[in-house]
Amino acid sequence: MNRTTTIQIKNNLSELERLSQTVEAFGEANNLSPKILYALNLSLDEIITNVIYYGYNDANEHQIIIRILLKDEELTVEVEDDGKPFNPLEAEKPDLEKPLEERQVGGLGIHLVTNLMDTLEYKRQEGKNLLVMKKKTKES
Repeated sequence: MNRTTTIQIKNNLSELERLSQTVEAFGEANNLSPKILYALNLSLDEIITNVIYYGYNDANEHQIIIRILLKDEELTVEVEDDGKPFNPLEAEKPDLEKPLEERQVGGLGIHLVTNLMDTLEYKRQEGKNLLVMKKKTKES
């Protein structure tokens, strides 16, 4: 059985609350565990915040599309935006061994998402970024 939802948000931080509410409703309707919902919400918050802050070279309104699919105990989440090309999988990994005051700013959010989700894939198509995140919904 496939279960899906799609939400389109503007590139405005105020939209994160509406996105979170949609994710919570999807999770409740599909009996997702609190642990899975937490990972999903936190990952989306990080990714969408990065898109909003760094993805655009203008102050215009842009649309970000989030698609969520639950199939065969696997959650697939796609984030599509028309921002400048950015592959988060190629972002420099943070040096977690360095003392806090010596670390470069940035990179921790992507590192967090990489650890929360099972797989991440990126592609640039038709002038858009497409990040696909997958997470198993059952513990193995």
